[in-house]
Amino acid sequence: MNNTPKPADFKRQALVFKALAHPGRLLMVTELSKGERCVCELAKLVGSEMPTVSRHLSLLKHAGIVEDEKRGTQVFYRLVTPCVMNFFQCLAAVQEGRK
Repeated sequence: MNNTPKPADFKRQALVFKALAHPGRLLMVTELSKGERCVCELAKLVGSEMPTVSRHLSLLKHAGIVEDEKRGTQVFYRLVTPCVMNFFQCLAAVQEGRK
């Protein structure tokens, strides 16, 4: 079996990086690592309007980082790839090393 990465593998990885490449989305992912939240809670957290937060969450969902569940009129999101928090720790270590 050949485990050599293919160009398509890197494209999928780049999609995840692009989805995470926004401070508000990083904040939302960090909050979702603590448990599911409704869009209204995340909007308050990041200080943005709900349509803007919904677009951010849509990008995260498309990248496979979060999933959603509609309950009545509210939509709740949860983190489905908690391993991204390991990546966040790695980034923090890189930043710490630059001080």
